[in-house]
Amino acid sequence: MPIYEYEARDEERCCAHCAAGFDMMQRMSDAPQTECPQCGAPVTRRISVPAVGRSQSGFDDQARGAGFHKLKRLGKGEYEKQY
Repeated sequence: MPIYEYEARDEERCCAHCAAGFDMMQRMSDAPQTECPQCGAPVTRRISVPAVGRSQSGFDDQARGAGFHKLKRLGKGEYEKQY
C-alpha cells in the first residue's frame, strides 16, 4: 500500500499534527483523506516523490556472497578494494 502525505488547508484552523503534515498508509482505491484525524480540520494531499529503486546494501551482500569484489576508484588507474 502506498503512503500518502497530507497537510492542513487552513493554517488558522489546524493542530500541530496537520500543520507539520502527516503520512497515511492507504490503498490506491481508497478516497483521499479530507480532514485531520486528530482535530478535524480540512487537509489536502501533497504530491511527493516516490521511493523507487533497490537497496544497495542488499545488492552488495549478494555480490559479496557470490564471490565478487567491489573496487573504488581513487584516481587515474588507482583502485582500492572495498570487499
